[in-house]
Formats: sequence, structure tokens, C-alpha cells
Amino acid sequence: MNDLHDRTILVTGAGGGIGSATVRHLVAAGADVLAAGRTAESVEAIVAETGALPVIFDLESENSVREAIEGLDLYGVVNCGGWGGEIATPMDTDIAVFDKVISVNARGSLLVTKYAAREMIRLGNGGAIVNVSSQASLVALAGHISYGSSKAALDNITRVSALELGPYGIRVNSVNPTVVMTPMSAWYWGRPEIEGPFLDAMPLHRWATEDDIAAPIVFLLGDGAAMISGVSLPIDGGYTSR
Repeated sequence: MNDLHDRTILVTGAGGGIGSATVRHLVAAGADVLAAGRTAESVEAIVAETGALPVIFDLESENSVREAIEGLDLYGVVNCGGWGGEIATPMDTDIAVFDKVISVNARGSLLVTKYAAREMIRLGNGGAIVNVSSQASLVALAGHISYGSSKAALDNITRVSALELGPYGIRVNSVNPTVVMTPMSAWYWGRPEIEGPFLDAMPLHRWATEDDIAAPIVFLLGDGAAMISGVSLPIDGGYTSR
């Protein structure tokens, strides 16, 4: 049910950890993948590895998004491009950082959805969009006022888009991962005073891997998920079930 042959799927943030893993899984499922990034260098490695086609645009520029996407024959989209921002409380957050996190994570994903959905509607074959959100949209995490707010906005974009695009046969869902322990995330989540209590509170007691996130994304894009739309799916080892 994960056969995606002859289906073109755009993946933003394709050079990142989850984005790269998603490209690999999609290629393995037979999809024709467009690996999108802000620069050619950011997707160079995954393009060389998988044969995906590079697409370059800036998520913060509507003109850039529109020019890159208009005319593409798309079946699906994975909105994986994002920015973490800062660890800060509501009292000391940098509003400029907040604005940028919202601009990339929520506004950028909406821009991609706006122009990709138009092309999917033009083709008339239905399709699927998966937004990579976060557990930070579902529960309060200390220090995550900007990031969590941006992902909560993205979850609502998912629900409204599912409502609006359903009549065209286009499904829209989010996945809401826990932390994937990479060098980028280890500076905060790897601290003993942070890591220990967090994993103790998680039923599965481990961090996610990129593949743990990519596989459900591919499932949601495929025909096995044909009646799933408007869902925010936690991939969090049970953390948000507490």
C-alpha cells in the first residue's frame, strides 16, 4: 500500500535529517521526488545519493515559492522545512526570533501548500500533503514558546487545509515527532538535567530516529491512508499520552 510509483512528491527541507530520510523512503517506494531546499548546496548530498531532482526556493519568499512550484505536476507534498529558533521563556523571548520561526515553520508551509494545492487541483488526481509538526504543538514544553506556537499554527493549517482540499480528493495530515537526537538537538536535549527527566516521562524511553519519522510520512502519502485526513499524528514514544 506504500507503492508510490509514477507519483511526484515535493519534499521541503530535504537536506535535513528527517527530510533526507523521507526522500530515501519515498524513492524506495517508487516516487519521483523533488528535493527542495533554500540553496543547491543544502540538497546536494541527498540528490547525489538518491537521484531526486533538486528544487531551490526560499520558504520566506512568496515569489520564490510560487516561481518554483507553478507548473509542477505534483501528487504530494511533505512540508519538512523548518527552523528551531531559540530556547526561551515568554518573559525573555526575542520577538524577532519568534517572527522568523513563524515565518518559516507556519507561513512557509502555508505558502507551499497554497501553490502546490493549485497544481494538484489542476491535475485532478487527488493527492496528499504531510506537514512535519512537533510534539511541542500538543503539550507545553519549557523554553519552546516560539517553536511550539509555530507548530500549533501548522497543525491548524493542516486541519483547515484538510477541510478545504478534501472535495478535490486531497488529504492533509501532520506528523508530530518527539526529539530526533542529532548534533543540532543534542546541545539542549542532550543535557543530563533535560534528557533524563524527559526520557523517564516517555513510555518508550528513547529518542526517535529519522527513519521513525519518515516511515509514517510515507504511509500517510500512500493509498493505505486513503481515509485519513486532518489528523495530527504523534510520533513520540507515547510522551503526549501522559
